[in-house]
Amino acid sequence: MTTMTAAILVGIALAIIAGLAAYAFRLNKEVRRREALRDEEAQRARDNCLENLELVASALVQQQVDITEGAWRCKVSLEIIDATLLERDAFRPFVEVYDRTRHLHTHDARMALSPKERFKEDKERIAVEDEYRQPVIEAARAALVFRREWPESLHR
Repeated sequence: MTTMTAAILVGIALAIIAGLAAYAFRLNKEVRRREALRDEEAQRARDNCLENLELVASALVQQQVDITEGAWRCKVSLEIIDATLLERDAFRPFVEVYDRTRHLHTHDARMALSPKERFKEDKERIAVEDEYRQPVIEAARAALVFRREWPESLHR
């Protein structure tokens, strides 16, 4: 192999390496951009859930929303923020109401029930609400404290 051929091959190899390095740099930049977008979206979702949690918990404390509806909404918000929050004793009433009422029909499925079936489900829901009214209101107060002390409250 002549010196000229070797120099040409080294030049081609360097050009290929430079091209691959530039491509790797672009890919790395794109990954960082997408991670930043994902983090921003996660932050927006968390902020929306915190805001929703505060609104629903306030409505529960002021008795402006049904116990079942409020408990379900608080449970979902807490679950989105961090599912381990539902293991806290303060938030257990939300989970218990959900577990006791999740089989009840809603929306169109509820409308499809006969009046007798709807009455039966309403009776069951009201019994759960009567039983859990105070624990859910206390859990809502705890949720308001959680929100007020965010983000420190996440790790308590």
